[in-house]
Amino acid sequence: MSMQREIAETVALQALGWLAGNADLWPVFLGATGASEADLRARAAEADLLGAVLDFVMMDDAWVVAFCDAQGHGYDMPMRARAALPGGQEMHWT
Repeated sequence: MSMQREIAETVALQALGWLAGNADLWPVFLGATGASEADLRARAAEADLLGAVLDFVMMDDAWVVAFCDAQGHGYDMPMRARAALPGGQEMHWT
């Protein structure tokens, strides 16, 4: 079942907030994106940034579990939200 884009954006913003509140992961995320905190504040509503947030969280199963547990989401929520944002459609290699 596909997710509405507005819901996907909300999940991604929740993930951004979760990352910002995580003293261990926040600097890793900033380093991975090359963005400053000011950049992130200015671009928080942009779909490409929100997709990058979800891509980052989904890099590690432990991060997915921690985020989803903190927000009360099912563990498939980040993946479903990412699929609803531009660039997140499933790739078919065949």
